This record gives sequence, structure tokens and C-alpha cells, in this order.
Amino acid sequence: MTGPLNLAGAGLVAPDLGGAHLGQLIPAALDALGIEVPGFDGVRARELLDLPKARHVVVVLLDGLGHYQLDERKGHAPFLRGAESAILSAAFPTTTATSLALLGTGRASGRTGMTGYTARNPETGELANLVTWDNAGDPDQWQREPRLMGAATAAGVNVVTLGKKRFHGSGLTRAVLEGGTFIGVDSLAAGVDAAIEAERNPGMTYLYWSEIDAAGHAHGWQSDAWVAALEEADAQIARLANALAPGAAVLVTADHGMVDVAGAPRWDVAQEPTLASGVELIAGEPRALHVHTEPGVDAGVVAARWEDFLGEHAVVGTREQWIQAGVFGEVSQHVIDRIGDVVVAMTGRSIVVDSRTQTPASMSLAGMHGSLTPDELFVPLLTIS
Repeated sequence: MTGPLNLAGAGLVAPDLGGAHLGQLIPAALDALGIEVPGFDGVRARELLDLPKARHVVVVLLDGLGHYQLDERKGHAPFLRGAESAILSAAFPTTTATSLALLGTGRASGRTGMTGYTARNPETGELANLVTWDNAGDPDQWQREPRLMGAATAAGVNVVTLGKKRFHGSGLTRAVLEGGTFIGVDSLAAGVDAAIEAERNPGMTYLYWSEIDAAGHAHGWQSDAWVAALEEADAQIARLANALAPGAAVLVTADHGMVDVAGAPRWDVAQEPTLASGVELIAGEPRALHVHTEPGVDAGVVAARWEDFLGEHAVVGTREQWIQAGVFGEVSQHVIDRIGDVVVAMTGRSIVVDSRTQTPASMSLAGMHGSLTPDELFVPLLTIS
């Protein structure tokens, strides 16, 4: 199986890793503070995102708030929608671990090795969960790119990270966001209170909140529960903006969007011999799969079989085709084996699960993400100063 992938023909979009993407945000924010990070053009990033110079920058990441979801429900978020200043591209796959790594290092998954919700650990052959960090080992060995928060701290910036207490010292936090002082908060309101306190002094504050994503997974992004989470975020960000001290700026963004998959076409690898044949392990997530083949099996043959079976519901290609397509960015040597021999990006709202390794709860989520539809790839940037 050779030749370029036809993403556009399937309604998918390649990440804009040379333009306005999530990895530009921290270098731009640091340039706004007058800090240069080696290896990054902070001036270009700040100009690209049109950020003002600032004494303190608060970066807020609302997990799961895609640009198109916000636009569709803008009547429930008058403050957020009115403050949107740009649209950013996430990377591939469009999932939290990958996007937080892009934010925290400025590098896409080909450099960070954060290639999905789960990834095959080449050292053990097991599935590593890159959110819970089960089976992923030493965060410094898995993710080897410098952390921008750490670079900022080393440059003398007072960095404060705000998130749920369980994230303090977690493998994911250490891998991509290590640096500065972590403060655990139990609610978005408490996080905003802490951010208001922090922004009185020069520096940078990062606030992460997951409830919009959680509501979307459980109920779908078109649900009342999702709208309620959006309304809460809108009210709290408005409160933060109204409390800003002179010279402070707030940047609000997200890690990915979402599609509702309830009632959509669905296949289970465990129940489909055509999909299971020659396959040793499925990693990733139901919208973006890394298919690792059995030793000696031709990946091109497996890719062709999956492509024939899934038809218009997916774009299927070998590892080499996907690397050539540029969706992982530059790929480091130690990351190559974490990418599937075959990679599958689902189109529309379709999903492929594997009940041999995935829990019933994870397979029955109402909302999912990971693929390259515009609904999943594009996130808002809101600049408030």
C-alpha cells in the first residue's frame, strides 16, 4: 500500500504545524513576558497569535471545548464566544495527552512520543495509558523534549500551575508540564480564585479544567450536561477577566473538540476476523487507532484489508504513509515504534473499538475525539487583556 493519503477527500484536515497551533501558545506567552526560549521563535509566535505584551499571563485550558462546539452553542457562552480572537490547530491524534504535550513542549507527537490515549510501550509490548500513566514507565524516558514550564522557571519566571489535586506529580504532569509551583484546586471557581491571586504578581499561571470534556464523554457535546459545563466555564472566565489587574492578560484555549458517536457506525476488532487477522495489538482510541501487526506480517496487506473493510468510514495507511503526511510532525527515532504499523483515522462519527483490551465504559462513551475532522482538530483562542 503506497502513495499519499487522501485526507481532504475524506473530510479530514492535516494539522497546521507550521502555523497557528496549540504549541505556539506558551512561547508566545513567554515572549509577551519578555522571555526568550531557546529553540523557539517567540516573537513570531506572539505576532502570529496577536498577543499583547504583558506583566502576567494566565493560560486557561478548557478540556474538550472545540471551536465548532463553542460556535454552535455560543448563545450559552456569550463571554467566551465574544472574546474569541483566533482558531488554533491541535495535532494528531486530537486527544488530551497529545495536546497537553504540544502545549507543554511546543512539539508534536512525533517528537514527544505522546501518540494517543494509549500507546504500545516498545520496552514491554504492553499498552501504556498516557493519561493515567499506567505501564508508561519513567516520564523522562517516555517524553524527552524540554518542558516549556521548566524553561520559564529556569529563566526566572514565577510559574503557577492550577489543576485538580490528583494531577499533582502525576506521570502526565511530570512528562509535559513540569516546572513551577503546582496548586491543587477542587473546582473551576477555586482555580479562578487562585489565578486572580497569582496574577497580582509578574509571571505566568496555567489553569486546566476537565469538566466540559467529561460531560461530553458521558452525555455527548450536544447534551444539557455539556451546555451546563460550558455555562459554568463562561461565567468563571468572565469573572477572571473582570478581576484582571493592569498589565495582565488571559489566554483561553482547549486541547481538542469532540464528535457525538451514539448511534454511529461501530466495529469491534474482537468480533471482526477481517480486522483482527495479523494484528497483535490495538492502541490509540476508537477515533484514531494504532494497529500493531504480528511479527512477519506485511503492514501494507493489513492496511489494505482494513481500508477495504471500513471504506468511506476511515482513512487507513501504513506508518510510513502517515509520517509522510506530516500529521505527527518531525518523528524522533525513539518514537517510531510507538506509532502503529498501520494507522487509522475515522471519518464522520464512526468508531472502531477492541473489547479485548478496552473497558465497556470506555467503549460506550457518548462523545469521543482523536481523529482529524474539523470538529475535533480546531480549538478556540480567546485573548483578554
